[in-house]
Amino acid sequence: MSTALPRGYRALDHDRIRENVGLSYGELAPGLVIEHRPGRTVTELDSLLGAALSGNIAPIHTDAYYSSRTQWGQILVCSGVTLNLVAGMTVRSISGLTTANLAVDRVRFTAPVHIGDTLYAETKILTRRTSESSPGNGVITCHTTARNQADTDIMAFNRTFLVPLNADTVRDATNY
Repeated sequence: MSTALPRGYRALDHDRIRENVGLSYGELAPGLVIEHRPGRTVTELDSLLGAALSGNIAPIHTDAYYSSRTQWGQILVCSGVTLNLVAGMTVRSISGLTTANLAVDRVRFTAPVHIGDTLYAETKILTRRTSESSPGNGVITCHTTARNQADTDIMAFNRTFLVPLNADTVRDATNY
């Protein structure tokens, strides 16, 4: 390549690069804070599919008339849908190469989420260590927070997962 390699990419050949998915174990240092982008606007389809897939057909999540007569005045997005959307927003950077999720802890929903809200997530790496039970992997624990378009905190949780100690070996073996 005639120019410097852009961050987040690796060279495959002359004038050919590939996007990286997932930061490496070494890059996920305690104290690192990652702002995840793009934001994610919650759609009616997100809300309805999440409710249908989970079997949560509570009228607060599925019935606009019922919901309009509650304290919220509109459909409340199911907390499971919110958790999945926010966790999903973090995958590209922090856990794109995950070997396994180990735990989701201390989940807190701090404000309602409605159809049309745009969510933004931020993750802080809390701890990092090599795995005793899974050689070749590291254990990462992080804390993720999310806020809406009005900058209101809407949720927070901790997550612990395994990542390979050598990301490039995994990328080479899997064509990533």
